[in-house]
Amino acid sequence: MIDTAAFQGKTAKFYTLGCKLNFSETSTFARTLYNMGVREARKGEQADICLINTCSVTEVADHKCRQIIHRMVRQNPGAFVIVTGCYAQLESETVAKIDGVDLVLGSNEKADLVQYLSDAWNRVGNEEAENENGHLHVFHSVKTKDIKNFQPSCSRGNRTRYFLKVQDGCNYFCTYCTIPYARGFSRNPSIASLVEQAEQAAREGGKEIVLTGVNIGDFGETTGETFLDLVKALDKVEGIQRFRISSLEPDLLDDELIDYCSRSRAFMPHFHIPLQSGSDEVLRLMHRRYDTALFAHKIQLIKEKMPDAFIGVDVMVGCRGERPEYFEECFRFLESLAVTQLHVFPYSERPGTSALSIPYVVDDREKKHRAHRLLKLSDEKTKAFYAAHIGEEADVLFEKAARGKAMHGFTDNYIRVELSPSQAKEEYDNEILHVRLGGFNYDQSSLKAEIL
Repeated sequence: MIDTAAFQGKTAKFYTLGCKLNFSETSTFARTLYNMGVREARKGEQADICLINTCSVTEVADHKCRQIIHRMVRQNPGAFVIVTGCYAQLESETVAKIDGVDLVLGSNEKADLVQYLSDAWNRVGNEEAENENGHLHVFHSVKTKDIKNFQPSCSRGNRTRYFLKVQDGCNYFCTYCTIPYARGFSRNPSIASLVEQAEQAAREGGKEIVLTGVNIGDFGETTGETFLDLVKALDKVEGIQRFRISSLEPDLLDDELIDYCSRSRAFMPHFHIPLQSGSDEVLRLMHRRYDTALFAHKIQLIKEKMPDAFIGVDVMVGCRGERPEYFEECFRFLESLAVTQLHVFPYSERPGTSALSIPYVVDDREKKHRAHRLLKLSDEKTKAFYAAHIGEEADVLFEKAARGKAMHGFTDNYIRVELSPSQAKEEYDNEILHVRLGGFNYDQSSLKAEIL
């Protein structure tokens, strides 16, 4: 039994590291606690509860998680500190020993966060509780094979767009990756339940939903449905004017799905597709399930069906086995593709991954050099894409801005647009407005706009 009375009037702070999926889950945690009477702490106010949702995609991410935990404990003395997420799953016992931590929840347990919090909250100050310096240092997690729970999540937090979690876990054991160990095997809820959540978002005034997950193209592993079935069902939800697909593996991006999105009512011409390497030899070493020929076909088909589509691509540099000639293959391949933006990640060695058995190692200096070259290429491609749309008319969903600051939003094909403070109005927040796209703003990160 959860004693909600014990939480009335309490305050909380939240910190999210990592992906959009983590953001969506944290927003759901915040909403659940709010419904129990816990409000979010104001700026500069100490909190009674601190929740950190962690990432573990790289060693740098692990280090940052520890830094954030220490900072939250230091800035909120006496707070009840909860840590969950991927790092909490992979290193539950280690995280639980950090000074100031009370409760650590793995991937299977975070779906029952409120129950675990309530039980642990009642132990604080109890003479029978095994605590140290007033903190419990308790952790709950299971092995990867036993991660079965799915925590629903559809929330926008303090943003305009909603993030709908449609899938969790991954059955792809790429040699460099720890995510399957942190998130468990692929699983998903029913299409009917996701449509219901989207309808609720529409009733709350939401206009755009981003579909999130770990490997969302694998949707249906649990229910026997398909991702295309889900897309078609969501496309019928009245009130939601825009859907975006956060990331799709190239081998799961069906030609039929591309064709449907090109004709759909609400799915935007915007794709995010992980490539990781443009060298077939490196893809083989990574145990990826496609080659460059398949990837190039997907890009070509998208551009044939949707010439103005924004295409983002994940690329990893400096992984084990990426010899200089393989990186040059990757660079030339990416240079030849009609993609819009590259998300570049230097490879990070992760304990327990099979990539550690690959003999060729790229030093950190060379990783940075390769990343710099790809980021420069990305910048050129993005600016060229933006420049091609200057002078055109577009519909933009605007997001709330701080008073006196420029307002920003995105076109259907994900061009970032800036509305000057003189044009920006509070009532434009969460509104789709018709604009004319002007030139680049001062830092060339967006295009200026004029309301029509």
